[in-house]
Amino acid sequence: MPHIVKDPKPRHSHEEDGDAEKSPSERLRTVAVVEDEPRLRRSLVTCLENGGVACIAAVGTAEEALMVLPEHKPDVVLMDINLPGMDGVECVRRLTEKLPGVQVIMLTVHKDLDAIFNSLAAGASGYLLKPPRPKELLAAVKDITTGGAPMTSFIARKVVESFQKTPPAARSPDNLSPREVEVLELLARGLSYKEIAAEISITYATVHTHIRRIYEKLHVQSRALAVAKYLGTSRLPTH
Repeated sequence: MPHIVKDPKPRHSHEEDGDAEKSPSERLRTVAVVEDEPRLRRSLVTCLENGGVACIAAVGTAEEALMVLPEHKPDVVLMDINLPGMDGVECVRRLTEKLPGVQVIMLTVHKDLDAIFNSLAAGASGYLLKPPRPKELLAAVKDITTGGAPMTSFIARKVVESFQKTPPAARSPDNLSPREVEVLELLARGLSYKEIAAEISITYATVHTHIRRIYEKLHVQSRALAVAKYLGTSRLPTH
């Protein structure tokens, strides 16, 4: 079969309205898998279901993902970067245009820093080396729906190393306040909104306010693009 659809019915608007009244941690997280290797695809679906997470679709190509996923509107997508045909980076870029609120976790064997940043710039919010351990995968799904940016330790270390090598002047836009720069630095290090609030002793709501202003000043609409700009990754695609 080219794809597996666990829930044949798209989510309807009244269901989404009910979800909107709940916090991210209270809402039912639905996940879709985009992975071309059949055995790993089945393993990921099984892992999610055993962990109590609804896997509503599993497909093997980017082209299938772009046809199937907009109809079913998953909260989270697990995306292989190295797909046949259209690759995962381009799929993320197109999928996030169709589903602006979707959270994407890249799954890959690649440890290349350019591939990591290209995926983040395309709209991904997390990055795990595959095959991920079951606990790691389930924790990443939970984390990404509550403002986190899940990454394996190797990738997180690479992001921090890139941050450390970037001259401060290159990553401190003149129009950001010192507090906004501080918040953006913590975002770049992978902290969730709740962790940022605790780290610098401000409220969760204040973190949201700072991040909204950061997005406005940097002319971006996602955490990933804000971090990419902050890290001075001018080599990343801007579309």
